[in-house]
Amino acid sequence: MNKAITDGLVLMPPPFSAGLTLWSSGNGVPGDPAYQGQPNAALVTNDQDFGGCLELQKVSTTQKLRSFAQTPFQPGMYLRVTARIKAVSGNLPSVRIAAWAGSITSTNVAGVPQTGAAVTLTSYGDVVTVQAIIGSGSRQGVDLIWGTAPVYAHIGLDLTGANGGVVRIDDLVVEDVTEVFHRKMMDWVDVRDFGAIGNGIADDLAAFEAADAAAAGRSILISAGTYLINGNLTLNAPVRFEGTLSMADQFRLACTRNYDLDTYAAAFGSELAGFRKALQALFYFTDHVAFDLSGRRVDLTGPLDIAAIAGLDTFQQRRVIRNGFLNAVADPAWTTADVTSVATYTPATATTTLTGVVNVANVPVGALVIGTGVGREVYVTAKNVGAGTLTLSQPLWGAAGTRSYTFRRFRYMLDFSGFALLTRFEIEEIELQANGIASAILLPTAGGTFRIADCTFNTPLDRAITSSGSGCQGMFVDQCQFLSNEQALPAQARTSIALNVNANDVKLRNNRAVRFAHFAVMNGTGHLILGNHFFQGDEEVSGVRRAGLVLTQTNVSTVITGNYVDNCFVEWGNEHDAAPEFNNEFSFGGLNIVGNVFIASNVATFFRWIVIKPYGPDHFLNGFSLIGNSFRVFNGAADRVEMVDTTQSSLDMTKARNVRVDGNSFNQIGQSIMNPIRVSHTQNTAADPWTVDASPFLPFGGRVRMVEAVMPEGAITNAANASRYLQPNATVGAGVQGNQASLRWGEAVKGRVTVVLRMDNPT
Repeated sequence: MNKAITDGLVLMPPPFSAGLTLWSSGNGVPGDPAYQGQPNAALVTNDQDFGGCLELQKVSTTQKLRSFAQTPFQPGMYLRVTARIKAVSGNLPSVRIAAWAGSITSTNVAGVPQTGAAVTLTSYGDVVTVQAIIGSGSRQGVDLIWGTAPVYAHIGLDLTGANGGVVRIDDLVVEDVTEVFHRKMMDWVDVRDFGAIGNGIADDLAAFEAADAAAAGRSILISAGTYLINGNLTLNAPVRFEGTLSMADQFRLACTRNYDLDTYAAAFGSELAGFRKALQALFYFTDHVAFDLSGRRVDLTGPLDIAAIAGLDTFQQRRVIRNGFLNAVADPAWTTADVTSVATYTPATATTTLTGVVNVANVPVGALVIGTGVGREVYVTAKNVGAGTLTLSQPLWGAAGTRSYTFRRFRYMLDFSGFALLTRFEIEEIELQANGIASAILLPTAGGTFRIADCTFNTPLDRAITSSGSGCQGMFVDQCQFLSNEQALPAQARTSIALNVNANDVKLRNNRAVRFAHFAVMNGTGHLILGNHFFQGDEEVSGVRRAGLVLTQTNVSTVITGNYVDNCFVEWGNEHDAAPEFNNEFSFGGLNIVGNVFIASNVATFFRWIVIKPYGPDHFLNGFSLIGNSFRVFNGAADRVEMVDTTQSSLDMTKARNVRVDGNSFNQIGQSIMNPIRVSHTQNTAADPWTVDASPFLPFGGRVRMVEAVMPEGAITNAANASRYLQPNATVGAGVQGNQASLRWGEAVKGRVTVVLRMDNPT
């Protein structure tokens, strides 16, 4: 910084040759005496050392020399005053730089020092240089510390010591030396001071490394220019970019003190380029686990292949991206790829493999598999071109033989599928604005504890979160919002899905999903589905409703609690089973649906909230709870809340075990259900046996498998109204459908009893 250059300030006092009327023997203020015409002062024009100069005889105790000109002074400014002087004859005096400090009111600022250190002249003819620095700040090397009160100075010098001596003085020089103090005043170093060229051609890596090493607690300024960095660069000092960097894809930039999108966007000239480089660095940092998008938007013109950006296919340390907005911008790169091919499926020997795949090289890994006998959300996890095989994420329930398949590869804003193994990755407080042209997140092929929290998935074209392999193991999806791109469509016309799961132990908690085809399609076991609100209604009268939650395994060990299930239902089937018939494995069990709110509006009476759909015969219920839920219909009514979808097969109700349905409330529901079932039976005519019909209350159209208790309400009497004290025996599974119980008393009696029946065997 030089104020004489940048602000046009005139700092130099006039030369002596301009006339001694411009120089004072006082303080230089108006009214002080000038040296013009004084007998002890004269101009010399041809001094051998100075050329033109002032010859001055010391006649006062302090012989002052001050310029009448006002040298401007500003806070933050540092002026160096230089005088060159030599003794000519007589006594040898001492000399010091001096300056009168003037305030904004043209009065002297008496509280600041106005003379420098004195230097004694020791010989005749030797040129002595005397200097002093005047500055506003108390810094090392500043002689006259003035603060902020002075606004100008009358610059000069003093002669002290014995009188009578004659000296010659060269023109005084005043320089702005503020830049000398930059390294101490400013907390940055500039890479150009360390050899950086910034022309985009010369390799500036060494200069950047030198600047970083010299920063020593200060920051680094990357001044204007384009800097080629031909290697990996780590900057340990804070950094500020005015210029930009040019780096090949394989080279990494690690800004260890400014690891955020603001810095990387400035470094590479755009948010997208900066985001890519910052993601690359994320996988190599040892002192940062989180990348902050600084609350900014990044426009994506195509999918980001995170593994390719990182240059890795395995990573097992916690990493986080947070706090920003990813926005998909229309581009051909988002186009979904469809490949149709013929392949063979042999469930007996290869439950997750397609063989003999025609044109297997053209089938993209990560593609959705579509075809007859294929369950929902089955994906290609790997391919072997030489063997002509595809590995699938799930078995196919009904695709034995050779047939045609469609392989549909969606395009994802964040595509992690290139990782063969990725664990503990987290995405939080990110909005993924897909704009109906892209899907959002494709999980790694394998891994665990992927966490997505406080994110918004806005209008994904096909999928919000996809698991094409087992990278969803132990996944957390917490407090996210899923907003469908198909909200205007009738429910039956929608195809987009918020998320799917292939592995175990997933936590879906406190999310909100609006009008997808399905909220979640979930294979695996051990899931916790808590506090979510998912609704899938439409404006249709008596409209069709779709499943909100789809569970695709028989024994799920899953809890569904505290959710708001709105105009959709829970479907429980085994569509990801290569042999869907019961074959001595665990059948439908381990599901606890507790304390949820189920509502529906404008639905037909055949609508149901709990649907079990077996894809093969002989399955049964073995451990199921439906407790403390609230069911309500608005603008209509439903016959029941539950059903078995027998499209593919039915349940064997003769094997039901450990089923508990209790404490639920039913509003605008034609028939409530429970298990155990408490019914009152009145026998008005003496008979033996009595037939107790519990069929309306039996969940899922079950059979009566047990009578737990029979309690008379009042007297049991014979035809003559004589009281009889009898204990009946019970026959279960009576009636054509097995949904009645027969009470045998040993004689014809009549009366009223409360009967507790079960549609299961609890042991």
